[in-house]
Amino acid sequence: MEKTADKTLLFTRDKSFYISLFTLAIPVALQNLITFAVGFADNIMVSSLGDAAVSGVYMGSQIQTFLQMFSGGVEGAILVLAAQYWGKNDTSSIKRIVSIGTHFSLIIGSIVTVVCALFPSFVIGLFTHDGMVIADGVIYLRTVCFSYVFFCLTQALIAAMRSVEQAKIGMTVSAISLVANIFLNYSLIFGKFGLPSLGVRGAAIATLISRVTETLVIGIYVFSVDRKLRLKLSDLLRTDAVLRKDFIRYGLPIVGGNVVWSVNLMGNSIILGRLNSQVIAAASVANNLNALAYVTMNGMSSAVGIITGKTVGAGKTTLMKEYAKTTQIIFLCVGILTGALLSLIKAPFISLYSGLTPQAAHYAMQFCTVLSVTMIGTCYQAACLFGLVKSGGDIGFVFKNDTIFVFGVVLPSAIIALISGAPAWVVFACLKCDQILKCFVAVVKINKFNWMKNLTREKNETAENE
Repeated sequence: MEKTADKTLLFTRDKSFYISLFTLAIPVALQNLITFAVGFADNIMVSSLGDAAVSGVYMGSQIQTFLQMFSGGVEGAILVLAAQYWGKNDTSSIKRIVSIGTHFSLIIGSIVTVVCALFPSFVIGLFTHDGMVIADGVIYLRTVCFSYVFFCLTQALIAAMRSVEQAKIGMTVSAISLVANIFLNYSLIFGKFGLPSLGVRGAAIATLISRVTETLVIGIYVFSVDRKLRLKLSDLLRTDAVLRKDFIRYGLPIVGGNVVWSVNLMGNSIILGRLNSQVIAAASVANNLNALAYVTMNGMSSAVGIITGKTVGAGKTTLMKEYAKTTQIIFLCVGILTGALLSLIKAPFISLYSGLTPQAAHYAMQFCTVLSVTMIGTCYQAACLFGLVKSGGDIGFVFKNDTIFVFGVVLPSAIIALISGAPAWVVFACLKCDQILKCFVAVVKINKFNWMKNLTREKNETAENE
C-alpha cells in the first residue's frame, strides 16, 4: 500500500529515496565531472597558445554545445519515458523506446556533421567577427565535427542504461575517454612522444579519437555485459508505431526546450563575441567554472529524475509528493553551498589559465562573481524543474517556461545592455538573470503537485509492427 504523506514532514522518512538518490547521483556526477575535465584539458593546454586560440576552441565548441542540447533532448525523452516503463518492469517497451531515440539522435548528429564539415567558416562566423578567432575556430571545427555522430550514439546508449538504474557505466566510459583525451591532447598539441605539434588541430583530433573510444566501450557494455535491459544490436533496428508517436509527442517539448536553451547559449556567445577576444576568453573560463560547479547538481538532478519517473510510472503519487518536498530543500542547500564555494575558488581557478591577458583575467573574475550568485537559483530551479516537473510527466510546462524566459527576458535584456554600452559583467549578468527569476515560477509549480502524469501504456496497446 502507498504511504500516506505527513503534511508537516519536510524530509521523507523513506530511506530508499536517499539510498537511490546518492547511489545514482554519485556515478552520474562523476561522469559529468570527467566529461567536464575532457573539455577543461583542452582549454588549459590550448590556453598556452594565447587568447585567440582559447577563443577559437571555445567558439568551435559551441557547436558541440548545440549538439549536446539537441541530442540531450532525445536522451531526455528516452529517460522520461523509459524510467516510467521501468517502474512497470516493461523492458520490451524500453528497448523500442531506446531504438527510436537512437534513430533520432543519429540523424541529428549526421546533419550537424555535414553542415560543419562543409561550411566551417560560416558556422564560426555566426559567433564572432574576430579574424584570428575565426581562423583557429575553423581549424578546430573541421576535425572535431566528425566526432558528433559517435557522441550522439554514446549518449543515447548511456541514457538507456540510466533509465534502468545502471549509472556506473557512464562514469566508466567518461573516465576512459578522459585518460585518452589528456594523453592525446598533450601529445598532439605540443608534439610529444614523436608525434607532430598540431596546436588547435591536435586538440580536435584528440577529442575525435576520445569520442570513438567512448562509443566502442559503451557498445561493448550494452550489448555484451548488461543484464538488466539485455539490449541486442538487432533491437536497434526494431521500432513501434504507437511508441514512436508517444516519443514524438512527449519528446518534442524536451527537444524543443533543449533547442531553446542551445539557442540561448549560442546567443550568449554571439552577444559576448561582439565585444572582444578578452571577453570571449573570460567567458570561456567562467563557463568552465560554471560547468565544474554544475556537475554535482546535475548528477543529483538526474538521479531525482530517474526516481521520479519510476515512482510516477508505478502510480505512487502520494509518496512522490513527499519526495518533492525533500528534493526542494536539498537543492536549495546545494545551491547556497555551491555559490559560496564558487566565490572562494574563483581566483585560484582563473590562475590556472596561464596564457590569459590581465584584462581577460579581470573580466573572468567579474563573470565568476556573477555566477556565484546565480548558481543558487540554478541549483534549485533547474534541478527541480527537470528532476520533478519534466520527469514527472509535465514536459510541456518546462518547454514553455524556458521559451518565455530566453526570448522574453534573457536575450532582450542582454542586447539592450550591449547596445547601451554597459560593462561586460552587466551584459553577462543579464544572460544569467533567468537562473534567479525562474525560482519564483518553480516554487509555485512544484508545490501545486499537478505535474505528476503517467505517460506509459499497457503492453497490449503497443505492437512491434515495423
